[in-house]
Amino acid sequence: MSIQVNAESGELTPLVDIDVTTPQRQKGSSWLSSAFLVVNAALGAGLLNFPQAYHQAGGVVVAIVIQSVFLVFIVVAIFTLGYSSDKKQSENYQDTVFAVCGTKARNACALSILLYCFGTCITFLIIIGDQWEEFFLFVDKSTFCNDSPIYMNRTFTIIVTSCLFIMPMIYPQRIDFLIYASMIGVVGILYVVGLVTIKYFLPHPEPGPVKTSPDSWIDVFLVVPDICFAYQCHVSIIPIYSCMEKRNLKEFSKTVTLAMILCVLTYTVTAALGYLMFGDKITSDILLSFQPDVPTLIAVILIAVKTYTTYPILLFCGRAAFDCLWIALWKMTDEQIIARERPRRLTVSTIWFAITLLLAVFIPNIGVVIQILGAFAAIFIFIFPGMCLLKVMVEREETTRWVKFILYFSIAFIVLGAFIFGLTLTQALMADIKNHGAKADKSRFTC
Repeated sequence: MSIQVNAESGELTPLVDIDVTTPQRQKGSSWLSSAFLVVNAALGAGLLNFPQAYHQAGGVVVAIVIQSVFLVFIVVAIFTLGYSSDKKQSENYQDTVFAVCGTKARNACALSILLYCFGTCITFLIIIGDQWEEFFLFVDKSTFCNDSPIYMNRTFTIIVTSCLFIMPMIYPQRIDFLIYASMIGVVGILYVVGLVTIKYFLPHPEPGPVKTSPDSWIDVFLVVPDICFAYQCHVSIIPIYSCMEKRNLKEFSKTVTLAMILCVLTYTVTAALGYLMFGDKITSDILLSFQPDVPTLIAVILIAVKTYTTYPILLFCGRAAFDCLWIALWKMTDEQIIARERPRRLTVSTIWFAITLLLAVFIPNIGVVIQILGAFAAIFIFIFPGMCLLKVMVEREETTRWVKFILYFSIAFIVLGAFIFGLTLTQALMADIKNHGAKADKSRFTC
C-alpha cells in the first residue's frame, strides 16, 4: 500500500513506496517493458468491434478524422497525469487527482474507478465466454448446437479457464508483475491485425455497400464511446509509471509514444481494412465475418488469452481505488495500513474475482454495458485530467499567454468530457430502452 493518513485531518497522502516485506524500493521496469503494459491495458477485445464502429460513424475517413482529434486529447491527458503524479510521487490515478485537486476530487475519482474497473472486469469474462463459444462453433458446430458436452458449456468455460489463467495473476502487490503476461497479450493482438491485413489482400467475397459519409451528423459521435473505451489506459498509466526503474517524464514519454503508436496502428489498420473488406456486412465481431479456418481459430483463442492477461490490470486498479475509499472511511493509521495490507489485498482480490465471475455467468449481453463504460472512460480521459491541468495553471504565479492558452484548453477539456459523457450515456440508455424486453443477442453464434 502506498498511502498514509494524517492523524489530525484524516486526509490520505501517497507515499513513495511502502513494502511490508522489503524496506528498499524494488527494481522497476524499463520504459520498453512498461510500454507493453500500457498497450495491453489499452488494446482489448474492443478491437473486434472497431470495424463496425467505422461503419456506424460514416466510413473510414470520417472515423479516422474523429479518432485523430480525440487522440490529441488522449495523449495530452496522459502527460498531464504523469506530470501531476510527480508532484507527490503518487502511485495511482486517484492519488494523482488528490495531489492536485484535493480530498473530495480524490474520493469521487476513486469511486468512479471502482465502478468502471468492476464493470470492465465483468465484460472481460463475458468476452472470454464469447471467444470459447466461437471456437466450439467453428470446430464442431453440430455438437455445439445440439446436446453439447459440459466442456462446451459457456458457464464451464468461463469459470474453469478464469480460475486457471486469471486467478493466479490477481494477488501481486505491484502491477509490473504482469509485464510478461502483457507481452503475450500484445502478441495475440498483433496476430489479429496481421490476420485481417493478409485476408484483405487475399481474394475475398465482394463487400457490401461502404459508407463515405454519416447518415446523420450525430452519427459521428457513435464511434466516440468505442474510441474512449479503446484508448482508455489512463486508470492504469500511473501505477505503471510508478513501477518504472527510471521514473521521470523523459522515460515516461518514450513509453507513451511507443504505446500510442502501436495502439493507433493496430486499431486503424484493423478497423479500416476490416470495414473495407466487408462493408455493411461487417459483424460486431470481425472474426465472425470470416469463414472458419485454422488462422481464424488461432485468432479467437489469442483474443481469449489477451483478455486473460488484461483482467488482472483492471482488478489491480479497482483494488487500489477500493483501498483508497476503505482507508479514508475508517481513518486508518500508518501502522494499520501496513499491518493489514496483505490480508486486505488477498481478501479484496478474491471477493472481486468471485463476484465478477458470478455476474459474468448470468449476464448474457454486454452491448449496452460497453457503451456505458465508454461514457465513464470519458471521465478519466477528459474530466479529471482537465481538472488537474486547470488547477496547476491557476496556481501558477505568472500569467503569460501560454499559461492563458493552457488555462482555456483545460476548460475546453472539461466541457468536452462532460459533453461526451452525457451524450454517450444518453445514447446507451436510449438504445437499452429501445431494445428493452428483446431477447438477448445470441445471433453471433448461429446454429
